Amino acid sequence: PSERELFEQIDQADPERVNAVREAVLDQLAQEMSQDWEWAWEAHQVREGYAPTGEQSGRRALANLALAMRVREAVRTGDAVWPGRAYQRFKDASNMTDRLGALQALVGAHAELATPALDRMHALFAQDPLVIDKWFMIQARAPERQGRVFSRVRQLLQHPDFSLRNPNRARALLFAWHTNPAAFHRADAAGYVLWADKVVEIDAFNPQLAARFARALDRWTALPQPYRSAAREAIARVAGKAELSADTREIVTRSLAAG
Repeated sequence: PSERELFEQIDQADPERVNAVREAVLDQLAQEMSQDWEWAWEAHQVREGYAPTGEQSGRRALANLALAMRVREAVRTGDAVWPGRAYQRFKDASNMTDRLGALQALVGAHAELATPALDRMHALFAQDPLVIDKWFMIQARAPERQGRVFSRVRQLLQHPDFSLRNPNRARALLFAWHTNPAAFHRADAAGYVLWADKVVEIDAFNPQLAARFARALDRWTALPQPYRSAAREAIARVAGKAELSADTREIVTRSLAAG
């Protein structure tokens, strides 16, 4: 299950703890099944021409998962071979599924080669809005590690290709970020401060989108301390804005009443 699924199924779940435990389990699977992952990678390559069949989709999915696990283990041990293979796969891919799979393997493992891969992806598809949306989303959904994802999200808000006034782009970055528990729910409350700022900013020109983003903290009462108090403070700050739209005010007012 994803980190978000685990987080939402546990009452009083500590997001940093959920992240740490899930990442540790994945590290263990990557290490102890390394030979199995290597076999899965080699045995499930789609060497014939691309076809949108279930059989090919399954092979690609398993191969991409195996690649991600091998890259994860390689980054943990300092081995450059598998990140290099993923980067080569990214460059040579003949279809978007394999290209994105290799990119996600590098970004998800926080490999050094993730940076040139992201740069290359942006350069290749700068004129394709759907791919650039995916480019933002992959970075916002990467497993948090020492605050890197949150910092990256803040940087991407300043990217020339990002605009809050573009609903699809806002969803690709901000909505993806708030579904990444450890990157959004921070003990220092920085995630909630950023959330409140952006809810208010978006509300000024797109109340419907702002109201949907405001729902990111609907379950704040299920958070443990210190997250719960910090989340409530952020919601109250949004609710205290005099010029808030009716749509967003209804969401935050109802959320406050739940506590």
